[in-house]
Amino acid sequence: MDQIIQLKISLDGIKPPIWRRFVVPDSISLHRLHTVIQTVMGWDDYHLYSFEIADAEYHLPNKELDDGFDLLGTRPRPKNSQKTKLWELNLNPGRKFKYTYDFGDNWRHTITVEKVLAPDSGAKAPWCLDGRRNCPPEDCGSISGYEHIIEILKNGPKTKDDKDLLDWLGEGYDPEYFDPADVNLCFIPKKRKMPQKIGWGR
Repeated sequence: MDQIIQLKISLDGIKPPIWRRFVVPDSISLHRLHTVIQTVMGWDDYHLYSFEIADAEYHLPNKELDDGFDLLGTRPRPKNSQKTKLWELNLNPGRKFKYTYDFGDNWRHTITVEKVLAPDSGAKAPWCLDGRRNCPPEDCGSISGYEHIIEILKNGPKTKDDKDLLDWLGEGYDPEYFDPADVNLCFIPKKRKMPQKIGWGR
């Protein structure tokens, strides 16, 4: 039976922090972990991603990325995230590693292994346990773009560009909203489709 790994993921460079605590079975691949992260964070899985664990990088095979990864040959080539299981990585409590989503906006996350639970612990996995604050909107322009959106939402638009940005954002985005119950609807069999964007139109 699978061991259960409790993880905490935090989005780097943003205050107040945006984070989630969740559990996954150690038998899943890193690619499957990516899909769980997309769900618990509230991302839309539009972009490429990578994990950095110890001295290795893991992502889906991509010839353009892999060929340009290290022209000097000083770093090992990335490994296939679909073929790497969590249990292979010896992720003991206290271990930290990185997850990057969207190489344009460059959303960097720190993942901490908090606990390794026994197979008979009764924990559901994958499952979101806790978290704080909504994730940024996709394609908002990285941290600076996100902070500008927060400023406009707080103080109102000051220019036509600000108004255009609010039109692009649409109604219902609440940067402070997060409820793990919304996330866990996606992990219940036959209810895997998110009923609505988390924190939008609620």
